[in-house]
Amino acid sequence: MHGIIAAVPTPVDPNGQPQKAMFLEHCRWVLENGCDGLNILGSTGEANSFSATTRKEIMSWTATELDQNKLMVGTGTPSLQETIELTLAADDLGYPVALVLPPYYYKPITNEGLVDWYNRLNAALGDRKIAIYFYNYPQMTGMEIPIEAIETLHKSAPDRFCGIKDSSGNLEYCRAISSAMSGMKVFPSSETSLGEAAHSNFTGCISATTNHTGQLCAKVWANRHNDNSDQLRTIGEIRAQIAGPYLVPSIKYLVSKRMRKTAWEHVHPPFCPLNQETKSKLDELASQLSYLSE
Repeated sequence: MHGIIAAVPTPVDPNGQPQKAMFLEHCRWVLENGCDGLNILGSTGEANSFSATTRKEIMSWTATELDQNKLMVGTGTPSLQETIELTLAADDLGYPVALVLPPYYYKPITNEGLVDWYNRLNAALGDRKIAIYFYNYPQMTGMEIPIEAIETLHKSAPDRFCGIKDSSGNLEYCRAISSAMSGMKVFPSSETSLGEAAHSNFTGCISATTNHTGQLCAKVWANRHNDNSDQLRTIGEIRAQIAGPYLVPSIKYLVSKRMRKTAWEHVHPPFCPLNQETKSKLDELASQLSYLSE
């Protein structure tokens, strides 16, 4: 996979049950409006607030209704057995890529322990073809996946461990990985990194805000070998108004505005509904986005 990947939100009802029709409608719109692929059940998709059974149900929706070659899915949990279960299910459904968090609960984790955990996942997958992309998100997990561990795993199984989504915001980390491992697909989590994608050998970006900036990002990605300063400035300004401590509720609120469906505003605990002040600021942003004012 490469290019602009949207980390899509998951619509739920007031009881936290996922809503299939709304979900697929949004996924299709995103793919038709600049994005090359979808990250299903990542942090933006509130994956860790769903049971394994529900996650597999959502995985099935997208795998049967959408182009599987444009999908990656989050399967990582602190439990090795549950991660194996979800990753096997993803492979059975035809997902080409699983995005896997490290086992983040017990700390400190040695390189040896981390490599062993991922190797056990690889062994359980046997000769299945699904690729594993590391998911580095230290702000949530409390740990950074060491580059040394990534390199060890990539060298031992280059076709399995062949990509990473980095949500740390540390582009030096991304550059170090792409420089050290030519076979690794490196996806920073901010579309503002697209300005250096060609120079730093980034494969694209996997971002929550591309749910709303995808059209602009597609133009930058297509023209990535040239100067895109003006477009990147606009993208950065839009992203800054969405990102922050209320990222997921804000993403959902803007989807609700575009689709004119307030049901999109529902979030899983521990998230709370946005207050009116935040909504008003997002309303101003919505008025600036052409597809929201059509």
